[in-house]
Amino acid sequence: MPNPISKSYNWQKITPDDGHYFFGYYDRNPWNHDLSKHLVMHIPQMSRLPIPGETAGIGVTDKEGNYEELVSTRCWCHQQGAMQLFLKHRKDCFIYNDFDEKLNKAVARIFQIGKGIAGSYDLPVYTISPDGKWAVSLDFSRIPRRGYSYADTPLSSDVKPKDMDKDGIWLMNLESGEYKLIVSYRTMIEKHPYSYCTKDARIWLNHAIFNCDSSRLLWLFRQHPADNPNAKWKTFLYTVSLDGSDPACVLSECQWQNFISHQIWGRTPREILVDADWTGNGHSAVVFDESQRPFIAREISPARGYASHMVFSPDGSKILADSYLDEEFYQYLLIIDAATGDYEELGRFYHGPVNNVDLRNDLHPRWSPDGRFVTVDSIHDGKRGIYLLDLQK
Repeated sequence: MPNPISKSYNWQKITPDDGHYFFGYYDRNPWNHDLSKHLVMHIPQMSRLPIPGETAGIGVTDKEGNYEELVSTRCWCHQQGAMQLFLKHRKDCFIYNDFDEKLNKAVARIFQIGKGIAGSYDLPVYTISPDGKWAVSLDFSRIPRRGYSYADTPLSSDVKPKDMDKDGIWLMNLESGEYKLIVSYRTMIEKHPYSYCTKDARIWLNHAIFNCDSSRLLWLFRQHPADNPNAKWKTFLYTVSLDGSDPACVLSECQWQNFISHQIWGRTPREILVDADWTGNGHSAVVFDESQRPFIAREISPARGYASHMVFSPDGSKILADSYLDEEFYQYLLIIDAATGDYEELGRFYHGPVNNVDLRNDLHPRWSPDGRFVTVDSIHDGKRGIYLLDLQK
């Protein structure tokens, strides 16, 4: 059968054809320590948002496409799955979010392959640090975009947290399970570049990411008018060290609105990579040092077309960049040379029109830790699946 993705590269599907399978987001590692297992979400449908009590499966596959389903969860969404990630300090164990009926809240569970559920954490996880020591958590019930939250954590009716000093960004020690609030909503408002705009707004947090050496966090502080839930939200990018000592808003809405699509840490502990159209000529790969004042950005790749998720290779020499749908409903995956800005197409994927943006399927490209393999989530054959590319073949 001809490869429908690329004439130059040999992509292989590594999930079954009997349903919808994917991993989730682009800012995290789906592989275990020896690259023998890749985490997979198996979801029951693609036609609507999940309903309370609806379960999805979590399993693993290998590079040959041998899939094994392991456990189910009630905390999942079409964009980010259940935040499933392998743990570094516990062999053959991964963490995932689930709903605890006894506690009536979202938690994180630990699953050990070959044995079953082997523990839990009191808070759901958003992501894990590269060194495997830390997780960050936030309140999923505050996220109004339900493709990024959970049916069993219904949207809070409170436009602001009831106690601004006791909610925000939580840091959890993955070995002890202890957690603490490192940045409160109160502090974020105090650091907000124009906090008067938040007075009558619904506010929430999402997209928390650790930097390359596990010393800092970034996340998005978002808001929209409380009386108009359909209004376009405003976005502010914050950073902080893990001790919570230096929270700051490093990108304001003025710099973000209509110009930036996504963000991720770069090659050094203070570098941030964004996909920005600050020239009006299209989205470029742009980096800046978040500690530098005044703000100075540098373009490392010229405009490539549509907005995209981008992520540096483990050695920092390359960037993977997908795209949103073009006029013919194709999404593209490019590989960019970080030194020259030159890029090459790795594949194109027909994804068709989308009726609900929260149900869409983005490629969300991910590197393996050794930089050899790339995986994406695609629906070009009619069902969601994970596709693997070996860059050395």
